[in-house]
Amino acid sequence: MPKFGPSQPLLQKIMTVAFTLLILLICFRVTLSIERSAWKVVKVGQVEIGLEKIETSLGQGFIIGTLGGFRTILADFAWLQLYNVWVQKKRAELSALIRLVTTLDPRPEFFWINASRMLAYDVSAWRIKDEGGYFLLPKARQEAINSEQSEQAFALLHRALEFHPDSPYLHLEIGQIYMNCLKDDGRAAEWFLKASELPNAPYFAARIYAELLRCQGRLREAYNYLKQHFFKLEEAPFPQREIVLDRIRYYEELLDLSPSLLFLPDFGKANIVNAQE
Repeated sequence: MPKFGPSQPLLQKIMTVAFTLLILLICFRVTLSIERSAWKVVKVGQVEIGLEKIETSLGQGFIIGTLGGFRTILADFAWLQLYNVWVQKKRAELSALIRLVTTLDPRPEFFWINASRMLAYDVSAWRIKDEGGYFLLPKARQEAINSEQSEQAFALLHRALEFHPDSPYLHLEIGQIYMNCLKDDGRAAEWFLKASELPNAPYFAARIYAELLRCQGRLREAYNYLKQHFFKLEEAPFPQREIVLDRIRYYEELLDLSPSLLFLPDFGKANIVNAQE
Protein backbone atom coordinates (compact mmCIF):
# COMPACT_ATOMS: atom_id res chain seq x y z
CA MET A 1 0.00 0.00 0.00
CA PRO A 2 1.48 3.39 -0.98
CA LYS A 3 2.26 5.79 1.78
CA PHE A 4 1.92 9.53 1.58
CA GLY A 5 4.85 11.69 2.44
CA PRO A 6 4.89 15.12 4.06
CA SER A 7 2.22 16.28 1.60
CA GLN A 8 -0.39 13.92 3.11
CA PRO A 9 -2.05 16.55 5.40
CA LEU A 10 -2.36 18.93 2.45
CA LEU A 11 -3.93 16.24 0.30
CA GLN A 12 -6.38 15.38 3.05
CA LYS A 13 -7.39 19.04 3.35
CA ILE A 14 -7.94 19.29 -0.40
CA MET A 15 -10.08 16.15 -0.38
CA THR A 16 -12.10 17.45 2.57
CA VAL A 17 -12.74 20.81 0.89
CA ALA A 18 -13.71 19.11 -2.37
CA PHE A 19 -16.12 16.76 -0.60
CA THR A 20 -17.70 19.66 1.33
CA LEU A 21 -18.16 21.68 -1.87
CA LEU A 22 -19.78 18.68 -3.53
CA ILE A 23 -22.27 18.29 -0.65
CA LEU A 24 -23.09 22.00 -0.71
CA LEU A 25 -23.64 21.89 -4.47
CA ILE A 26 -26.04 18.96 -4.13
CA CYS A 27 -27.95 20.71 -1.32
CA PHE A 28 -28.13 23.90 -3.37
CA ARG A 29 -29.61 22.06 -6.35
CA VAL A 30 -32.18 20.33 -4.14
CA THR A 31 -33.26 23.52 -2.33
CA LEU A 32 -33.36 25.46 -5.61
CA SER A 33 -35.73 22.90 -7.10
CA ILE A 34 -37.97 23.08 -4.03
CA GLU A 35 -37.91 26.87 -4.03
CA ARG A 36 -38.94 27.03 -7.69
CA SER A 37 -41.84 24.63 -7.22
CA ALA A 38 -43.05 26.57 -4.18
CA TRP A 39 -42.88 29.90 -5.96
CA LYS A 40 -44.98 28.55 -8.83
CA VAL A 41 -47.76 28.23 -6.26
CA VAL A 42 -46.99 31.50 -4.51
CA LYS A 43 -47.09 33.56 -7.70
CA VAL A 44 -50.67 32.68 -8.58
CA GLY A 45 -52.02 36.24 -8.43
CA GLN A 46 -55.55 35.58 -7.14
CA VAL A 47 -57.02 36.26 -3.71
CA GLU A 48 -58.42 32.71 -3.71
CA ILE A 49 -54.91 31.33 -4.05
CA GLY A 50 -54.70 27.58 -3.55
CA LEU A 51 -52.90 27.40 -0.24
CA GLU A 52 -53.69 23.70 -0.02
CA LYS A 53 -51.31 23.12 -2.91
CA ILE A 54 -48.43 24.31 -0.79
CA GLU A 55 -49.26 21.94 2.03
CA THR A 56 -49.72 19.11 -0.47
CA SER A 57 -46.36 19.66 -2.13
CA LEU A 58 -44.53 20.77 1.03
CA GLY A 59 -46.25 18.95 3.84
CA GLN A 60 -44.73 18.81 7.30
CA GLY A 61 -43.71 15.18 6.94
CA PHE A 62 -42.01 15.85 3.62
CA ILE A 63 -40.13 18.84 5.02
CA ILE A 64 -38.86 17.05 8.12
CA GLY A 65 -37.90 13.94 6.20
CA THR A 66 -36.30 15.59 3.18
CA LEU A 67 -35.05 19.00 4.20
CA GLY A 68 -34.01 18.28 7.74
CA GLY A 69 -32.03 21.19 9.12
CA PHE A 70 -32.32 23.10 5.85
CA ARG A 71 -36.00 23.87 6.53
CA THR A 72 -34.89 26.55 9.01
CA ILE A 73 -32.84 28.27 6.31
CA LEU A 74 -35.66 28.01 3.78
CA ALA A 75 -38.18 29.32 6.31
CA ASP A 76 -35.97 32.33 7.02
CA PHE A 77 -35.60 32.97 3.31
CA ALA A 78 -39.38 32.69 2.81
CA TRP A 79 -39.94 35.10 5.71
CA LEU A 80 -37.74 37.69 4.00
CA GLN A 81 -39.84 37.26 0.87
CA LEU A 82 -42.96 37.58 2.99
CA TYR A 83 -41.69 40.85 4.43
CA ASN A 84 -41.15 42.24 0.93
CA VAL A 85 -44.67 41.20 -0.07
CA TRP A 86 -46.06 42.80 3.11
CA VAL A 87 -44.30 46.07 2.29
CA GLN A 88 -45.89 45.98 -1.17
CA LYS A 89 -49.31 45.13 0.34
CA LYS A 90 -49.86 42.09 -1.89
CA ARG A 91 -52.58 40.23 -0.06
CA ALA A 92 -52.67 37.00 -2.06
CA GLU A 93 -48.94 36.44 -1.96
CA LEU A 94 -48.89 37.36 1.73
CA SER A 95 -51.40 34.67 2.65
CA ALA A 96 -49.55 32.07 0.60
CA LEU A 97 -46.19 32.90 2.10
CA ILE A 98 -47.57 32.83 5.63
CA ARG A 99 -48.72 29.28 5.01
CA LEU A 100 -45.40 28.39 3.40
CA VAL A 101 -43.26 29.80 6.23
CA THR A 102 -45.24 28.17 9.02
CA THR A 103 -45.28 24.86 7.14
CA LEU A 104 -41.55 24.95 6.54
CA ASP A 105 -40.76 25.63 10.19
CA PRO A 106 -43.58 25.83 12.75
CA ARG A 107 -41.22 26.07 15.72
CA PRO A 108 -40.62 29.85 16.02
CA GLU A 109 -43.55 31.58 17.70
CA PHE A 110 -42.26 34.75 16.03
CA PHE A 111 -43.60 33.56 12.66
CA TRP A 112 -47.07 32.76 13.97
CA ILE A 113 -47.53 35.89 16.08
CA ASN A 114 -46.29 38.42 13.54
CA ALA A 115 -48.13 36.76 10.67
CA SER A 116 -51.37 36.82 12.64
CA ARG A 117 -50.89 40.54 13.29
CA MET A 118 -50.44 41.14 9.59
CA LEU A 119 -53.70 39.36 8.84
CA ALA A 120 -55.73 40.92 11.64
CA TYR A 121 -54.46 44.48 11.63
CA ASP A 122 -52.59 45.30 8.43
CA VAL A 123 -54.73 43.52 5.86
CA SER A 124 -57.87 44.95 7.50
CA ALA A 125 -56.45 48.46 7.12
CA TRP A 126 -55.48 47.81 3.48
CA ARG A 127 -58.94 46.55 2.60
CA ILE A 128 -60.70 49.42 4.33
CA LYS A 129 -58.48 51.93 2.55
CA ASP A 130 -59.10 50.24 -0.81
CA GLU A 131 -62.86 50.52 -0.27
CA GLY A 132 -62.85 54.22 0.60
CA GLY A 133 -61.09 54.66 3.91
CA TYR A 134 -62.16 54.94 7.54
CA PHE A 135 -64.07 58.20 7.06
CA LEU A 136 -66.12 57.15 4.02
CA LEU A 137 -66.62 53.40 4.40
CA PRO A 138 -69.71 52.57 6.52
CA LYS A 139 -68.96 51.25 10.01
CA ALA A 140 -70.85 48.05 9.30
CA ARG A 141 -68.58 47.29 6.36
CA GLN A 142 -65.47 48.09 8.40
CA GLU A 143 -66.64 45.73 11.12
CA ALA A 144 -67.28 43.01 8.55
CA ILE A 145 -63.74 43.36 7.18
CA ASN A 146 -62.28 43.31 10.69
CA SER A 147 -64.29 40.19 11.46
CA GLU A 148 -63.15 38.41 8.29
CA GLN A 149 -59.49 39.19 8.88
CA SER A 150 -59.72 38.31 12.56
CA GLU A 151 -61.09 34.89 11.65
CA GLN A 152 -58.11 34.32 9.37
CA ALA A 153 -55.76 35.31 12.19
CA PHE A 154 -57.61 33.06 14.64
CA ALA A 155 -57.31 30.10 12.26
CA LEU A 156 -53.57 30.70 12.02
CA LEU A 157 -53.12 31.02 15.78
CA HIS A 158 -55.15 27.89 16.48
CA ARG A 159 -52.81 26.05 14.11
CA ALA A 160 -49.93 27.51 16.08
CA LEU A 161 -51.41 26.17 19.33
CA GLU A 162 -51.20 22.66 17.90
CA PHE A 163 -47.42 23.06 17.98
CA HIS A 164 -47.21 25.30 21.07
CA PRO A 165 -50.17 24.42 23.33
CA ASP A 166 -48.58 25.92 26.45
CA SER A 167 -47.52 29.23 24.94
CA PRO A 168 -49.06 32.12 26.89
CA TYR A 169 -48.12 34.53 24.11
CA LEU A 170 -50.23 32.77 21.49
CA HIS A 171 -53.19 32.86 23.89
CA LEU A 172 -52.56 36.54 24.53
CA GLU A 173 -52.46 37.25 20.81
CA ILE A 174 -55.92 35.76 20.36
CA GLY A 175 -57.17 37.80 23.31
CA GLN A 176 -55.70 41.00 21.91
CA ILE A 177 -57.39 40.49 18.55
CA TYR A 178 -60.73 40.06 20.32
CA MET A 179 -60.02 43.18 22.35
CA ASN A 180 -58.53 45.47 19.69
CA CYS A 181 -60.15 44.37 16.43
CA LEU A 182 -63.51 42.99 17.47
CA LYS A 183 -64.08 45.04 20.65
CA ASP A 184 -65.26 41.88 22.37
CA ASP A 185 -64.10 42.24 25.97
CA GLY A 186 -65.87 39.06 27.04
CA ARG A 187 -64.05 36.75 24.66
CA ALA A 188 -60.81 38.68 25.17
CA ALA A 189 -61.07 38.13 28.94
CA GLU A 190 -61.38 34.37 28.43
CA TRP A 191 -58.10 34.23 26.53
CA PHE A 192 -56.25 36.55 28.90
CA LEU A 193 -57.33 34.34 31.79
CA LYS A 194 -56.12 31.21 29.97
CA ALA A 195 -52.80 32.90 29.27
CA SER A 196 -52.37 34.03 32.89
CA GLU A 197 -52.75 30.43 34.09
CA LEU A 198 -50.01 29.01 31.87
CA PRO A 199 -46.39 28.52 32.95
CA ASN A 200 -44.15 31.55 32.38
CA ALA A 201 -47.11 33.80 31.67
CA PRO A 202 -46.27 37.52 31.75
CA TYR A 203 -47.55 39.27 34.84
CA PHE A 204 -49.57 41.81 32.89
CA ALA A 205 -51.93 39.07 31.62
CA ALA A 206 -53.72 38.84 34.98
CA ARG A 207 -53.94 42.63 35.35
CA ILE A 208 -55.46 43.06 31.91
CA TYR A 209 -57.89 40.22 32.63
CA ALA A 210 -59.14 42.08 35.70
CA GLU A 211 -59.45 45.30 33.70
CA LEU A 212 -61.49 43.51 31.04
CA LEU A 213 -63.83 42.29 33.77
CA ARG A 214 -64.25 45.87 34.94
CA CYS A 215 -65.01 47.05 31.41
CA GLN A 216 -67.86 44.55 31.35
CA GLY A 217 -69.28 45.94 34.58
CA ARG A 218 -68.02 42.95 36.58
CA LEU A 219 -66.26 45.13 39.11
CA ARG A 220 -66.75 42.93 42.18
CA GLU A 221 -65.46 39.92 40.26
CA ALA A 222 -62.40 41.88 39.12
CA TYR A 223 -61.76 43.07 42.66
CA ASN A 224 -61.90 39.58 44.16
CA TYR A 225 -59.72 38.19 41.40
CA LEU A 226 -56.97 40.74 41.99
CA LYS A 227 -56.95 40.08 45.73
CA GLN A 228 -56.38 36.39 45.12
CA HIS A 229 -53.82 37.16 42.44
CA PHE A 230 -51.89 39.47 44.79
CA PHE A 231 -50.79 36.61 47.04
CA LYS A 232 -49.41 34.67 44.08
CA LEU A 233 -46.96 37.43 43.24
CA GLU A 234 -43.39 37.31 44.43
CA GLU A 235 -41.79 40.27 46.15
CA ALA A 236 -39.58 41.15 43.22
CA PRO A 237 -39.47 44.07 40.77
CA PHE A 238 -41.11 42.30 37.83
CA PRO A 239 -44.40 41.22 39.43
CA GLN A 240 -45.02 44.85 40.47
CA ARG A 241 -47.18 44.05 43.47
CA GLU A 242 -47.59 47.75 44.22
CA ILE A 243 -49.42 48.22 40.91
CA VAL A 244 -51.82 45.41 41.75
CA LEU A 245 -52.37 46.84 45.23
CA ASP A 246 -53.05 50.31 43.78
CA ARG A 247 -55.60 48.77 41.45
CA ILE A 248 -57.25 46.99 44.37
CA ARG A 249 -57.53 50.29 46.22
CA TYR A 250 -59.07 51.90 43.14
CA TYR A 251 -61.71 49.17 42.98
CA GLU A 252 -62.45 49.63 46.68
CA GLU A 253 -63.22 53.28 46.03
CA LEU A 254 -65.52 52.39 43.14
CA LEU A 255 -67.28 49.79 45.27
CA ASP A 256 -67.47 52.24 48.19
CA LEU A 257 -66.43 49.60 50.68
CA SER A 258 -66.47 50.29 54.41
CA PRO A 259 -63.06 50.41 56.19
CA SER A 260 -63.68 47.06 57.85
CA LEU A 261 -63.88 45.36 54.46
CA LEU A 262 -60.77 46.86 52.92
CA PHE A 263 -58.09 44.53 51.69
CA LEU A 264 -55.24 44.09 54.19
CA PRO A 265 -52.46 42.10 52.56
CA ASP A 266 -50.47 41.79 55.79
CA PHE A 267 -53.17 39.56 57.24
CA GLY A 268 -52.84 37.01 54.47
CA LYS A 269 -55.50 35.06 52.67
CA ALA A 270 -57.91 35.10 55.60
CA ASN A 271 -58.62 38.71 54.73
CA ILE A 272 -59.98 37.67 51.33
CA VAL A 273 -62.79 35.72 52.96
CA ASN A 274 -63.74 38.67 55.17
CA ALA A 275 -63.77 41.11 52.27
CA GLN A 276 -66.02 38.85 50.20
CA GLU A 277 -68.65 38.57 52.91
